[in-house]
Amino acid sequence: MLIDSHCHFCFPELYADADAVLSRMHHAGVDMALNISTSMQDLVAVVQFAQQHEGIYATVGVHPDNTDEGEPSVAKLVAHARADKVVAIGETGLDYFRLREPLDWQRNRFRTHIRAARECGRPLVIHTRASAQDTLQIMREERAGEVGGVMHCFTESSDVARAAMDLGFLISFSGIITFKSAQALREVAAIIPDERILVETDAPFLAPVPHRGKTNEPAWVTHVATTLASLRQQPLEHIHKVTSYNFCKLFNIL
Repeated sequence: MLIDSHCHFCFPELYADADAVLSRMHHAGVDMALNISTSMQDLVAVVQFAQQHEGIYATVGVHPDNTDEGEPSVAKLVAHARADKVVAIGETGLDYFRLREPLDWQRNRFRTHIRAARECGRPLVIHTRASAQDTLQIMREERAGEVGGVMHCFTESSDVARAAMDLGFLISFSGIITFKSAQALREVAAIIPDERILVETDAPFLAPVPHRGKTNEPAWVTHVATTLASLRQQPLEHIHKVTSYNFCKLFNIL
């Protein structure tokens, strides 16, 4: 059993051929996937897709990069989180890579998501890019540790990983760890405790070696798991087992 803990089935690159993508996913031995919401506009479609397909679960949230829509409220997020097969709040967080200050709206949006997660008792799916210290500070201030969650597509240092784990968060690795240029991240992936690791694709982005440059898909989380096993010098079956267990425990999937 293997699980893709973060993908975007409702993005056009995957949605246009969703049946074939799902077929390849299951043929590869990937039994579950978490379909991630990034905007209020796609939220309903993300949830409905999960409800219509076995083994697919959903989140509700607005990506920190999205600037062209109204802000989500705690009440709206909580209401949508009550839907069947919604298991988390997110994708949320901070991203300073492309956007420039003032970014108070982005930090306020992140706080809204954490408050919604605490109100409805759902874990968080957190995105952080070029913003690790502010991300951690807001997580502490808003008591994100009360619900926990996952730092998705992790690309930060071991110090940031430890700080997130101190707050009860898991660390999820994507196809980036298959890139030889990502040596520092590969070293971090080698030392995260078993009980704190997840694997993901972030499909349709970040296709792993040997598919780098192509449209990514959940079936290829197998390459992430294989690389993780090699980096950690553990059997592949062990990586499958612990990451699947961690996913089901975090998102309360029985």
